[in-house]
Order: sequence, then structure tokens, then C-alpha cells
Amino acid sequence: MMKKIITCLCALIVTSTFSQTFNTKRLDSLFALLEKNNKFMGSIAIAENGKTIYTKSIGFDDIASSKKSSINTKYRIGSISKTFTASLIFKAVEEKKIDLNQTIDKYFPTIKNAKTITISNLLNHRSGIYDFTSNPDYLKWNTQPQSRAKMTERIAAGDVVFEPNTKGKYSNSNYILLSYILEDIYKKSYGEILNLKIIKPLKLKNTYLGGKINLENNEAYSYTLSGKWEKETETDMSIPLGAGAIVSNPTDLNQFIEGLFAGKIVSIEHLNEMKTIKDKYGMGIMELPYFERKSYGHNGAIDGFRSLLDYFPEEKLALAITSNGAMGYDNNSVLLCALSSYFNKPFTMPVFTSITVTAETLDPYLGTYGSAQIPLKIDITKKDNILVAQATGQPSFPLEATAANIFKFDAAGIILEFNPDKKEMILKQGGKEFTFNKQ
Repeated sequence: MMKKIITCLCALIVTSTFSQTFNTKRLDSLFALLEKNNKFMGSIAIAENGKTIYTKSIGFDDIASSKKSSINTKYRIGSISKTFTASLIFKAVEEKKIDLNQTIDKYFPTIKNAKTITISNLLNHRSGIYDFTSNPDYLKWNTQPQSRAKMTERIAAGDVVFEPNTKGKYSNSNYILLSYILEDIYKKSYGEILNLKIIKPLKLKNTYLGGKINLENNEAYSYTLSGKWEKETETDMSIPLGAGAIVSNPTDLNQFIEGLFAGKIVSIEHLNEMKTIKDKYGMGIMELPYFERKSYGHNGAIDGFRSLLDYFPEEKLALAITSNGAMGYDNNSVLLCALSSYFNKPFTMPVFTSITVTAETLDPYLGTYGSAQIPLKIDITKKDNILVAQATGQPSFPLEATAANIFKFDAAGIILEFNPDKKEMILKQGGKEFTFNKQ
């Protein structure tokens, strides 16, 4: 009995030590800085051993009406939905409704290689199926309702990216198809299955399959920072389903991943299978290292929403960040501040300095730049008095002037330094420098 008491006491001391040394003031300082400089909108929740130990929300659900965000604000969580969907698939496996090794031709006979692509291949992105969001016309129809037949037709029309199970490449199409499979085997809608198998058992109060954004239900609109916050369009949620259509908030997300890792949704054996990484991808879960520690989770992005869910099994530490402002201070940097505050690691606070420029002063920087160091071309254009950069095959992003000839993009940690006389541009990111010349 005495040994048990000592063991429990030691566990209590270890648990308490983290809470006592958690530097919440550092996190508070970061959010105060971000709010002052209008660089971030969103919410965070941190839980330890199933108990919430920190929450914070800044920004607005709706800028037009000045409706401020709170910890109860609900956000579209994008691809964190995939962790829910993978959990539902493994639940179906446990109920003997499907097998991971069965092929998908029974459900999708028109998809190329359907006779050799397995459900397992869909889960860990080893199917070789084309990602429908890469289609050049995607943004022409993504705000309109889409039927299952039309989405399946679009996915089937895509080229084979690689032969099944030969490599891994992320594809949203995989989880659209998994959503349809779930609907077929349960004879229910994806939203009903989600509610029955995860939301009700875990008693999640702010999680559901999303629809049109409803401010009256504490849902947030999303925005992109381009000089000022500009409202984003809404993807119709009939499109992403289990690949990205779930709405939630940070406290619910923490409760979900805690339940998942406690074996409350699927068995620990199947959780371990979900965690197995092959060519960077698990099954609805990614491995997220932090110094010597290992964590698991997923991130998400849809419209101007960004989300991140992270769980450290050894510490039983869950962190969730949901934001409704893209192109500002990124979620990963917020996560790093949170982790450094919890684990007592160093963290450098961002410095926000900017100068005012006119549209005319941007003209010397405009043009296409190429580099001998990396096979990438970058187009520099302008929108009014804002410089805009766009790398080959990637979305454009706004640049903020911080000094003469120097611009930055905080969301990706990019700094561009121009020398107009030499027609030269130096790109700095992640401690590396690349020289580009105007072509």
C-alpha cells in the first residue's frame, strides 16, 4: 500500500511540476503583441491530463459587425477532419463492416486502378489518386453545392499520379472517397455517422459537420491579411466532407484527441496503426517532433481558416489552435511559443516593424526572378501599394515593407531583399539564403 501511495505521489509531483513552470505570461505577451499589430485572429486551448490549463482568443468572428471572438467561437478546421474520418474508418473495421486491405472497385468502379487501390492506401495517401483541389478550375466551383456523382466524376477524371502503394503523396480525394465509403456501409450521412460514433460518445459540444457559416451559432467568417483583413469566400461543405468539412473549437479538439489516445474511439492497437508513418504520412495522423519529444496530430486549411492539433502522449498534453485569418502570423509559430512556454525552451518574440510605401516606389521591384540555386521562378507584382510575390505553381502572397528595399511575409518566415541597381533579389527563409536575378 505504501509503495502505491509513493507512486501516486510521485506522479502527482511530476504532473504538477509542468503546470507550475508553464510560462503563461510568455504566451499572453505573444497574443498581446499579435493583437496590437493586427497579425492574428483565432483561439488556442491547452490541456494537460484532460484538464484545460490555458485558453486565449483574439480577433473577430465578423469584422464588419465588430463581433469579437471567444473561446466558444467555432471554426472550420479543414484537414483535421481527416483524423476524425480515419477514426471512423477504424471504427468500421472493428465493427467488421470493412477491411483495410479490401480494394475500392466495389464502391468506385470508374476510378483508375480501383481494383488495386485499398482502403489502407486511401488512409495513408498511397493511392496515387489525383487531388481534385489541384484542378485549375477548382476555385470556379468550390463555393457551389456538389453532388457525390459529380465529385466522383471529377476525381475519376484525374490522371494517375503514381501506381498504388509505391509512394505517398497527400491527396484530399482520398478522404472524400473514404467519406462516401462510410456513408455506404452505414447507410447514413457522414454528419450522422460523425455524431453517432464520435461526437456523442465523447460529449463534444461544439463539433459537427459544417454548412453555411452562421454567426448566430458562434461560427466565424474567415479572412486573408493583405494590408488589411479581407473576407474570404466560403467553400461549400458538400465538397470536402470528411476531408475538411468539420467545424469545431480548440477545447473540443483537445477533448477529441485525448479520447482517441485513451482508446475511447478505437482500440489502442488500431490507434498504433493510425500512428504508423510511411513516407511522411500516417493514417489520418502525422508525426510532429519537438526537440527530443514526439507528438502526433494534424493541421488544416480551408478558405482563410487555419488549424492545428497536437498531442504528446507521454505528457498527456493536448494543444489546439484554430484561426480565421490567413497570411498573418502563422499557427505553427504560435504552437512553438506555446510549447516553449510549457517545456521551458527558448523562443524569440516576433518584431513587427513596417514602413509606408507608395505604389510608384514599388515599380523598380516588379518582374520575374530566377535563381541558379533552386529551380523556381518568382513573379513580383503589386496591388495598389502592396508588393505581391508568387512562386511557380503556388498561391500569391502579400509582402510587407519593413525597411528600404526589404519586405517580409510573416506567415512563411520569408524575407526578400532587393537591389534594384543589380536587378537582384535575395530570399531568406529558415536560415538559408537564395539569390535571384530579374529576367
